[in-house]
Amino acid sequence: MTAVLDARGIGMTFRNGDELTPVLSDVDLALQPGELVALLGASGSGKSTLLSIVGLLLRPTAGVITIGGERVDILSDAKSSLFRNQRLGFIFQFHNLLPDFTAIENVAFPAAATSGGITGVMRKRASELLDRVGLSDRIDFLATRLSGGQKQRVSIARALMNRPELVLADEPTGSLDRAAADQVLALMREINREDRTTFLICTHDEKVAAGCARRITLFDGRVDDARA
Repeated sequence: MTAVLDARGIGMTFRNGDELTPVLSDVDLALQPGELVALLGASGSGKSTLLSIVGLLLRPTAGVITIGGERVDILSDAKSSLFRNQRLGFIFQFHNLLPDFTAIENVAFPAAATSGGITGVMRKRASELLDRVGLSDRIDFLATRLSGGQKQRVSIARALMNRPELVLADEPTGSLDRAAADQVLALMREINREDRTTFLICTHDEKVAAGCARRITLFDGRVDDARA
């Protein structure tokens, strides 16, 4: 079985003038299809940096990254951008929805961004996803009219729009109250279970971590890998 993600020897050092700040050193991480994995670690441990590297938003200073059998750390910026759009999904802490767009337009955006507009097929897919996340009655609502929990459910639907091999979630419940956070976690678990979508969830929330089948903790550049 081909791993969804195979990252080996990942290192990241940031440079500010002559000052070098190492953040990650020799990190190995592998995810198999259908896994639901929590990425944990203290503030400053490099969780968000690692997530950004896996999401092709940052280029590591060392290591090799393969996603779905394709080596991606050597892709050009243009090819990285295309790969990111077509084969990865992202859920952010603060939703990152387009405020002047409706829920269905926000969901369809990843597909529409590379085709110049929303087609009927895209609209149908986005509508089905909004129904899946329990927002069929909010399809034509502007993002500004949605609650925090509703916005995050829209962002989950958006992350699934292009049928990604891997969904990366950065503190997806961090800006929500407990009730909304529990709903979002339950939704991600349902999608993982029913669709076998692979999730890597960066979180400080122990309840979110406890809901994952596997926990990976970053500590001093080392990975502590445990299964629930």
